[in-house]
Amino acid sequence: MPELPEVQTIIDDLNKKIKGETIVDFWSDWPKAIKGKSLENFKKEIKGRKILNARRIGKNIFIDLSGGKTLYVHLKMTGHLLIKFQIPNSKLKTKSESQISKSKEPDFFGERVNQYIHHIWYFKSKKTMEFSDLRKFAKIVLDDEEKINNLPEVKALGIDAMDPKFTFKVFNEILDKKSKTPIGLLLMDQGLIAGVGNIYRSEILYGAGILPQRKNSDLSPEERKKIYQNILKVLKKAIKYRGTSDSDYRDTSGAKGKFQEVMKVYNREGKKCEKCDTIVVRKKFGQRSVFFCPDCQK
Repeated sequence: MPELPEVQTIIDDLNKKIKGETIVDFWSDWPKAIKGKSLENFKKEIKGRKILNARRIGKNIFIDLSGGKTLYVHLKMTGHLLIKFQIPNSKLKTKSESQISKSKEPDFFGERVNQYIHHIWYFKSKKTMEFSDLRKFAKIVLDDEEKINNLPEVKALGIDAMDPKFTFKVFNEILDKKSKTPIGLLLMDQGLIAGVGNIYRSEILYGAGILPQRKNSDLSPEERKKIYQNILKVLKKAIKYRGTSDSDYRDTSGAKGKFQEVMKVYNREGKKCEKCDTIVVRKKFGQRSVFFCPDCQK
């Protein structure tokens, strides 16, 4: 599932590529993804609305529209959004060769992972936003901004890991409230800190030198500080590398992220730790796999 850096990359792209665009039509062959409305009503309500801004809380995408409406999208396991330039009177869903040549961008849309298009928003400029979702688990909601913000799953989210209000003091308070919880489970709890998932949990704890099974009550003030610093450090670095394409994630151009090229422990089971040559271990923890170095992490 895309985590904070992948979703932030998408948000940045959306604000760069479609902010100010006007929606003129919508198509879907999987209306089950649209929650709370029929496909017909969804199309009727979204037509003519202007894209004002894209924003994020944790792993959730919010696209604010004119008229006080918000489009809420959760990518789930395999979803990603693609921004394309349509060719008039063509069945092609990718850029034309001349457009690719002019933009000097490689064409990634032809990759198989980008071919599972189930929803398309059409814009006045002839651009489209296309939703590729292999497993069709994604969720789309259109409603008043206030109602979206008050949805149970949105209200249940903890503080975003990249929110300026997420200070070390706030992090300490969260640890104290969940003193008996292992740090490796706390970092995955979206109701406490939104945005960190399985990939970045392993990388954060490796950077901090802390084993995932350590209980929060056993962490010294210095160790807590290291974890907090590595939350920010790892997530910022992953955003810089445009996320991790461990599986289906692609950016709005259909391209892979590059953070997987610099990961230290995640998905490196059986390989040597870059610091001490100890073999990286993989274990089930909280129903997910966690990766760590048994020598560097204490």
